[in-house]
Amino acid sequence: MKEPLSRAFSAQINKEYFSAFFYLVMSDYLDAIGFKGAASWTYVQYQEELAHAQNLVHYLHARNENVKYMTIADPSGEWNGIKDVFLSILKHEESVTESISELATLAMQSGDHAAYTFLHWYIAEQVEEEGNVQDVIDKLQIAEDNQNALLTIDNLLGARVYVEPIVPGVGTSI
Repeated sequence: MKEPLSRAFSAQINKEYFSAFFYLVMSDYLDAIGFKGAASWTYVQYQEELAHAQNLVHYLHARNENVKYMTIADPSGEWNGIKDVFLSILKHEESVTESISELATLAMQSGDHAAYTFLHWYIAEQVEEEGNVQDVIDKLQIAEDNQNALLTIDNLLGARVYVEPIVPGVGTSI
């Protein structure tokens, strides 16, 4: 793997770890304001982001590349309610989509077909991530300030469970 691509993978790994902690902070906030289901939803997202980072780490290790870890920025944020949290999530996921796309473009420009193919899973995952968040935002916009509707949405969000993502090209070996 060419050095610029290896560095870009390390940068993405650090962005994924930031994302994980960003979701953890949002989970704590949502829990504190009484949206236990949404807090659970964002906690599941925290777990997914950790897995996304680890799968990138495993991929670099499979390519005999070293990961360069960096200091993760403070993920704290200021929100004004559940809808504001999910609008923040969408903006964040759009930035992650852009970052993954730039990484895939670099892999393609580097002629690294293996890395480019590996990143297809992440590209598809970002489409799903943005779509899921937009769906929640749409429901919150319909609900507006209707407390019963908000509680129903919160209950639906709380039904989400963590499922370990299976990323093609990343195996675990002893």
